[in-house]
Amino acid sequence: MKTIRVCVGSACHLKGSYEVINIFQNLIDSYFLSESVEIKGSFCLGYCSKGVSVNINNGEVMSVTADTAEEFFKKYIIGGYNYENNELLCGKL
Repeated sequence: MKTIRVCVGSACHLKGSYEVINIFQNLIDSYFLSESVEIKGSFCLGYCSKGVSVNINNGEVMSVTADTAEEFFKKYIIGGYNYENNELLCGKL
């Protein structure tokens, strides 16, 4: 199970965290991933200067916007990235 944590704190809320959550949820539904991907709200992940703070399985905190949410999802959720081992499925990063 992959867990996407999305900051819903003040700064990220103003930067569109709920829009990012809605995009992620629509993509989870579109790709039939509800059994393997979950979204959780979180408060301050500590990286809110550029966009909405997001991390997967408590990994690196990344900045996502509504404009980059789909690309982020396709790369890190349905792509071949393994957060537990910090590696691409075809080899180390």
